[in-house]
Amino acid sequence: MLVHSAAARRVIHAVFFLLFVPLFALPLLVIATASFAGGWSGALPSAPTLAHYRDLARGSAPAALATSLLTALAAGAAALITGTWAALAAERLGRRARRLLDTLFLLPVAVPSVVVGLALLVAFSRPPFLLNGTPQIVITAHAVLVTAFAYQSVTAALARLDPAYAQSAAGLGARPATVLWRIKIPLLLPSLTAAAGLCFALSMGELSATMMLYPPDWVPLPVQIFAATDRGSLFTGAALAVLLMATTLLVLLGVSRLRTKAAYR
Repeated sequence: MLVHSAAARRVIHAVFFLLFVPLFALPLLVIATASFAGGWSGALPSAPTLAHYRDLARGSAPAALATSLLTALAAGAAALITGTWAALAAERLGRRARRLLDTLFLLPVAVPSVVVGLALLVAFSRPPFLLNGTPQIVITAHAVLVTAFAYQSVTAALARLDPAYAQSAAGLGARPATVLWRIKIPLLLPSLTAAAGLCFALSMGELSATMMLYPPDWVPLPVQIFAATDRGSLFTGAALAVLLMATTLLVLLGVSRLRTKAAYR
């Protein structure tokens, strides 16, 4: 640790917990508690129950969760492939062209996601690219919104990559494709898995653009959470939120294990 004084470390730890608990841990704890509450008229919830989770199991929540998972997996894969390809291609570009490419990929993040949703709605509402009212437009919106994070992660990893490996392989007669698949991609695996996890998590929680684009037969879980809280079913919305958080954390835990194995390799 950069701070060597024991007293200073204690102060830093105290400040961390004072900021972390009320800003991050407490809201999540409130949501988790509310998902088991039958009522909440005082300082603490009352009438603990599992009824909200039983209702979810019998309702449309499993289908919405599957929709969110499929959307996040498809959008994350598309974002990872596109972002990795663009980051590798940007290595050979000049400074001005690289800045232009950075701007293009960061533009969907710089504007509100609802603007991205509206842009896709207008762009794909008429032939020959008619995607309005299909699951593909939702997946496309998620991919557009998260590709920037994959691109930036791989770009940062490439900047830290020692060029001596690729140069040695090329000097021994390896073709560019061989250098890419046998040298660069294996060295980038930890960063690629981290980017995949980030893209997946961001897609699982995306709401603004999704609200503008989702068809009636493709309703992701965040939309259900919004609909439940909008009609006043706060405890049901809390149970849906816990389901979303738990699923996302489980997938990220699996990605983290893959990342550890890739780093060890």
